[in-house]
Amino acid sequence: MTEGVLAKWHKKVGDKVKSGDVLAEVETDKATMDMESYWDGTLLYIGVEEGASVPVDAVMAVIGKEGEDFQAALDAEKGGEAPKAESTEAPKAEEKKEEAAPAQGGGLTEEELAEKGVTVIRMPLLSDTMTEGVIAEWHKKVGDKVKDDDVLADVETDKATMEVMGYATGTLLHIGVEKGAAAKVNGIIAIVGPEGTDVSGILAGGSAPAAKAESKEETPKEEKQQTTADSASTPVAEGSSDSRVKASPLAKKIAKDKGIDLSQVSGSAEGGRIIKKDIENFKAPQGESEKLKVESSEQPKAAAAAPVIPTFVGEVKFTEAPVSQMRKVIAKRLAESLFTAPHFYLTISIDMDNAMTARTAINAVAPVKVSFNDIVIKAVAVALKKHPAVNSSWGGDKIRFNEHTNIGVAMAVEDGLLVPVVRFADGKSLSHISAEVKDFGGKAKAKKLQPADWEGSTFTVSNLGMFGIDEFTSIINSPDGAILSVGAIQQVPVVKNGAVVPGNVMKLTLGCDHRVVDGATGAQFLQTLKGLLEEPIRLLA
Repeated sequence: MTEGVLAKWHKKVGDKVKSGDVLAEVETDKATMDMESYWDGTLLYIGVEEGASVPVDAVMAVIGKEGEDFQAALDAEKGGEAPKAESTEAPKAEEKKEEAAPAQGGGLTEEELAEKGVTVIRMPLLSDTMTEGVIAEWHKKVGDKVKDDDVLADVETDKATMEVMGYATGTLLHIGVEKGAAAKVNGIIAIVGPEGTDVSGILAGGSAPAAKAESKEETPKEEKQQTTADSASTPVAEGSSDSRVKASPLAKKIAKDKGIDLSQVSGSAEGGRIIKKDIENFKAPQGESEKLKVESSEQPKAAAAAPVIPTFVGEVKFTEAPVSQMRKVIAKRLAESLFTAPHFYLTISIDMDNAMTARTAINAVAPVKVSFNDIVIKAVAVALKKHPAVNSSWGGDKIRFNEHTNIGVAMAVEDGLLVPVVRFADGKSLSHISAEVKDFGGKAKAKKLQPADWEGSTFTVSNLGMFGIDEFTSIINSPDGAILSVGAIQQVPVVKNGAVVPGNVMKLTLGCDHRVVDGATGAQFLQTLKGLLEEPIRLLA
């Protein structure tokens, strides 16, 4: 654990608190746990809101005598940084608003330039993977007059060469990137405005966009930005009859595909410019619709014979959810394991006929039902006692060889994966292992596992056989030196005594950390495990 989420506060500022009272519920990467108070007093301060993340050792609350001044101690704890009380947040925010951005380089700031009709043109994000674009061609030079629908330049991205419009009227005051040079996304590539305007201030500010003041224009900026996105994402495709109409390239393309005459469409953007939504909301007059139908029916038969690809306009939809604490830790630990431990994998097939017979006999007398996974856990524990090199972990300047066998059992839960540990599994009966695993499963789903339940594994078993997976590979659960991936039992033809007969085969894949387990060592472990599973009576010896 490196941070926790404050799931719920059970106390509020001003409440009396006694030692042993539950102050809050904290969600860690594996469970939601109660945080108790070890002091008596009054809750003077709460520093973390419900739902917020807080690092380990950060100040969450202050308990003391009622009316006690705790601010100095809190400031010292935070390194002199006082907490932001609700009462002071509003004035500070107002102060920040009132502070005008200082002029840079002796000129005007970007905000001041915008008020004077100067538009800063930045490298747009033209694809989801684009980080920079190359100016393939400039269609204007410094000093040229520019209209809002003029194409300023061709930009070559990682996927295509596309046109960039300035959506500004005035004089091209500055070109920031030469032809053939690359510019980062959002970097300044040009500035358009009234002739003679001093732009040194914004050029001195670099490529990062300055904070923008609230727009006083009648047309919302969001709509203008949408128009820019529409034009950037689609190359220009326009008919001769539509070239004189103000419309975004995307609007022109959709109109062309739908057979809509742009001269009949009213634009809702600035200056009567037609954008995507205007085309989508356009309804042709009654007479025009009939005319289109007549024209389509009079097409030559030869044209009808040509394949027609229908136009289908889909809608991109997705949802986003914040990353849970469990998923954060899974991502961090598995990435560290995969990219620091050199993994290699060994796969072996197991004849499970005898194991299936043995399981049926055991379940006839056992107090709890034993699964094949329980049998695998027991067999793994016994095999590890014979191959301690596989039951080891890398320590940087030393290797730890574990003489005990604590088997981690990977369990899928709603938010991710938990690995509770069956301790000293080699000495436990199959019924004992089965009952313990079932208990862990219930606690895991209810998020009731405690740190003692998942710490201290020496080897891990991950089983996807119940999902019908034949075989797979797993990432080692650090600091273990190996992990076993268990597939499903498949009915396949096998050769026994020179004859092909039906058989039940299960594949096991051993993932090894090559720093502690060599290929031959892993192979010998799998041979021992194979013998135990194919003759399960040996597990009772």
